[in-house]
Amino acid sequence: MTKYHVWLFVAAVVIFPVTVFAVVKWFENTYTALPVMGGESHKIAGFNLLNQHGGTTSLKEWHNKIVVADFFFTHCPVVCPKMTRSLKNVQGLYAGDKELLLTSFSVDPERDSVGQLKEYAARMAIRDNWLLLTGSKKEIYKLARNSFLITATDGDGGPQDFIHSELLVLIDKQKRIRGYYNGTLPSEVDNLVRDISRLKKEK
Repeated sequence: MTKYHVWLFVAAVVIFPVTVFAVVKWFENTYTALPVMGGESHKIAGFNLLNQHGGTTSLKEWHNKIVVADFFFTHCPVVCPKMTRSLKNVQGLYAGDKELLLTSFSVDPERDSVGQLKEYAARMAIRDNWLLLTGSKKEIYKLARNSFLITATDGDGGPQDFIHSELLVLIDKQKRIRGYYNGTLPSEVDNLVRDISRLKKEK
């Protein structure tokens, strides 16, 4: 067998299938619709919580917005700062984009007062289209479990109940969940950025 035939064989067996797979994945990631998590009828429920500016935030602020949400607490030593830095990177890529809103819910609202959230926002240089929310623990935990579906554990939002998740949640303009991403992994955050762009192309 000549070198020419060897290369033909390699191209047929290895290179061609890999190329086809790459093209198919690119097409899927660029043109196919993102899945809807929890079913087509599942949507984020309404809420009324306080933001770091001392104002009230409700689902009305999400009107006609693509939202990236997470659940954090300001005293978290490792995971939450990583998630915050990931969200800052996402925000930087969409600087000035009024279609995107970031929303972080505190899972430790007893300690995360409005003042504490304001201090955390200053320390982490959080500004513009990013809301940090606190309020009723029962309301926040009900949202986390029943609306955002970030945990399968049972709980009532009582003193012994605690939720901690590294997930970033992508929400479309219809308040539907379209993706989950590990906020501590750069590759997952890259996927989130890609999927935000995909959502922006949806009609």
